[in-house]
Amino acid sequence: MTKHTTSFRVLTTLAVATVASLGTGAAQAQTERLAFSGGPDGGTFQYFSNGISTRLSRTLDGVEVSNMASAGSVENLRRVNSRDADFGIVYSGDMYLGQNGQLTNDTRKYRNARAVSYLYGAPAHLIVLDGAGITEVSQLEGKNVAVGPAGSGAAASAQRFFESVGLWDKITPQYIGYNQGASALGDRQIDALWVFAGFPNASVIQAASSNDIRLLQVHEAASAGTLFQDHPYYAEVTIPAGTYPGVDYDVVTVQDSALWVAGRHLSADRVADSLKQIYSEEGLTFMRSVSQAAASMSIDTGTMGIVTPLHDGAKAFWTEQGKTLTEQQQ
Repeated sequence: MTKHTTSFRVLTTLAVATVASLGTGAAQAQTERLAFSGGPDGGTFQYFSNGISTRLSRTLDGVEVSNMASAGSVENLRRVNSRDADFGIVYSGDMYLGQNGQLTNDTRKYRNARAVSYLYGAPAHLIVLDGAGITEVSQLEGKNVAVGPAGSGAAASAQRFFESVGLWDKITPQYIGYNQGASALGDRQIDALWVFAGFPNASVIQAASSNDIRLLQVHEAASAGTLFQDHPYYAEVTIPAGTYPGVDYDVVTVQDSALWVAGRHLSADRVADSLKQIYSEEGLTFMRSVSQAAASMSIDTGTMGIVTPLHDGAKAFWTEQGKTLTEQQQ
């Protein structure tokens, strides 16, 4: 073999390797990698984040969505706003307060995160013992009410509600968790228990299993007060009769909403395509296999509880579905 032939083969091999390398790089460049900020391990936020990430990675060509654990709603808002995440799950209340610079100890205005859709609701339960003679919220004046741990979302929502009906300074809040509160109610150490969570809730079931309980009509009291004017992210919801042992009547209450959000940096097409995959019949079936809370996801409920602007891609998608957007969602 001549020296010339050997040199030619070496050059040819290098050229082929270079082309192969370029081809691999091009393939990698074609994969769009997105991050979805969820919640703590084992929490509902994390189930939804993982479910949506998995579904989108499987169905969107050239897209890989990774699920990120987080502390929850406010951290997700901050991540999406700063482009440390592309998608996230944020309570409607935190979206509203964040966009208006009203988060606790945080006056920054988070304007780069936009709502995509409603996922599920966190309704208020206000539980008393059936034989205690308390049938209306106003009768809690002078009573001990368990409102959730100090600094929790439950305690914050309880304060907003009771302030709106003029009772916050007339009750004695007990800052204890749901399970402890259910036990304290049964032991007559408190008069009422506030639970802010999806239904059926295990702590409410615990209270109902060992006591005859009554759920108060929270929405009726809220409508007579200023809750909806002061906090427009709260929405009406009904806990159906039979959800809890011994509660054979509908309970009309209020709820905050867990929202799917996206960064404004994402294209309208990417967000609209993502919605199409999740809100297809197959997508909704998949989400309901991921979490029971996804039973509330549908085209009908897609824009419920959203009081802040939608992402442009979400506006296009929901308009195509025949939804009329509110002024706040524009």
